[in-house]
Amino acid sequence: MKKTVISFVVLLSWTICSAQVIETVPLPPAQKTGGMPLMEAFQLRKSQRSFSSKELTPQQISNLLWAAYGINRPDGFRTVPAAKNWYEYDIYVLKSDGWFLYEVSKHTLLKMGNEDLRIYGGTQDFVKAAPVILVYVADFGRMNDTTDELRKFFSAVDVGYISQNVYLWCASEGLATIILGQVDKIKVREVLKLRPDQQVILSQPVGHPGQ
Repeated sequence: MKKTVISFVVLLSWTICSAQVIETVPLPPAQKTGGMPLMEAFQLRKSQRSFSSKELTPQQISNLLWAAYGINRPDGFRTVPAAKNWYEYDIYVLKSDGWFLYEVSKHTLLKMGNEDLRIYGGTQDFVKAAPVILVYVADFGRMNDTTDELRKFFSAVDVGYISQNVYLWCASEGLATIILGQVDKIKVREVLKLRPDQQVILSQPVGHPGQ
């Protein structure tokens, strides 16, 4: 277990060092109590393709990221399961004021660039209207002792857990979201300065519903 944790820290450092961190942006503590009853959130869960330009608050972004992939136990495990506890995903956050990497262990955002990269969040016209776009990047370098076929399989399974958590949180908050596979993954890998073993899998815009 200790060896696994050390390996994860080394790999995370490698991920961060592949692009320059401009600044650390603290997030308010996630609100982990209250909210809509789960069965009501199931009833309201849906995909929406129209977004308002209204920004999400720092508290909403904090709650969103914690619900998606945050640590919910003292032993470091998350709000989602992961095959072999690899936790191979990094979540990049695209906003109008730059692009960020969610640092799960400290529940903070690492600002990686000032550019507005939302235009690369999907090929559909409606995507760039969303104030926040989550990009799910699987780090195959963390998925040791397995085959390429299983890396692809398990990363596809694991991203489903993350995206569904986002769907349910958005339903509970009256926000819009949709999961997208139509992403120019080669271009996104380029603009995010990813390593060859980091794979762009899906994106997920989040925002207030449009008209």
